[in-house]
Amino acid sequence: MNGKMSFEEKYSVLGTRSTKYDGTFFTTVKTTGIFCHPSCRARIPKAKNVTFYDTIEEALHNGYRPCKICKPMEKIGETPTYIKNIILELQQNPHEKISDEQLKLRGIEPHTIRRWFKKNYNVTFHSFQRMLRINYAFRNIKKGNSITHSAFDSGYSSLSGFNESYRSLFGESASKSKNRNVINVSRFSSPIGSIIACATEKGICFLGFIGQKMIEEQFDELQKHFNAIILPGKNIHLTKVKKEIAEYFEGNRKIFSVPLDIVGTDFRKKVWNVLLDIPYGKTSSYKEQAIAVGNVKAIRAVASSNGANKISIIIPCHRVIGSNGSLTGYASGLHKKKWLLNFEKSNSNQPIQKTIDF
Repeated sequence: MNGKMSFEEKYSVLGTRSTKYDGTFFTTVKTTGIFCHPSCRARIPKAKNVTFYDTIEEALHNGYRPCKICKPMEKIGETPTYIKNIILELQQNPHEKISDEQLKLRGIEPHTIRRWFKKNYNVTFHSFQRMLRINYAFRNIKKGNSITHSAFDSGYSSLSGFNESYRSLFGESASKSKNRNVINVSRFSSPIGSIIACATEKGICFLGFIGQKMIEEQFDELQKHFNAIILPGKNIHLTKVKKEIAEYFEGNRKIFSVPLDIVGTDFRKKVWNVLLDIPYGKTSSYKEQAIAVGNVKAIRAVASSNGANKISIIIPCHRVIGSNGSLTGYASGLHKKKWLLNFEKSNSNQPIQKTIDF
């Protein structure tokens, strides 16, 4: 497969602090004896002192120790324990409001948690809390509770404040949006980057890497299709997909059982079903996919359908390569596609079968 980066290409990434390639290769420095993520903010070493390895195991085997600055042994995007606890607390008590003063009493610097939420959710910590409260109120309104009761029950001290917050998210008043829905969103870590997942009440409707191409357009499509707004909140399908994806990256899961709520045309759904037939650890070509859907001339349409897949890994579009064996387009980048294929190949010692239908 022609997806290998040259030494020069890898070296050019150093110093950019881009996390795009973190987890897909590691930098080792002969003069210091350490290994780092490509995004490490430490001083750029001279090229003659650098060796690149694809795995942590290779770096350790060759006598290198992990960098204390970028901490390559930790999962990429791992949520700090204190933030996990705060998110869980807020999900269990959406009406609760945690102020900067309360954060300080817990020994947490407000600017630190603000920076984390801005980086990982693109909202402030207080905006995140407000979104959880609005989500809680919206669900109460959908159940038939009054707007006033729902507003005060979700922690708002005034109806005007609630209406202002509600309108800023939904674009209309609570009384006019009772037919709207909510798609819940969550993020979690993986060895090759942070993952973002979205779910309706029926199942997972999006799964991808943060920073991948067209993610905003895909979110817009989901919101229009489901007449919904994407908000953080509790969802049993998000809990399950996080567990199953973790098991996948541990090498202990080759099939998935989490329900899916797919958005796409009948043709695209047919193409995605064919993707599910590609065995773990194996690859297929666009031409073979086209034959499988019954139209050998539909190669471009098949490729377009793969690109429109909103549920990475579970619907394994990464297993499709060019007829000549070359790596082809992948929304999260060819470096991630190569990593996933190599990872599955190294773990493909047990047979699997298709278990997901939609």
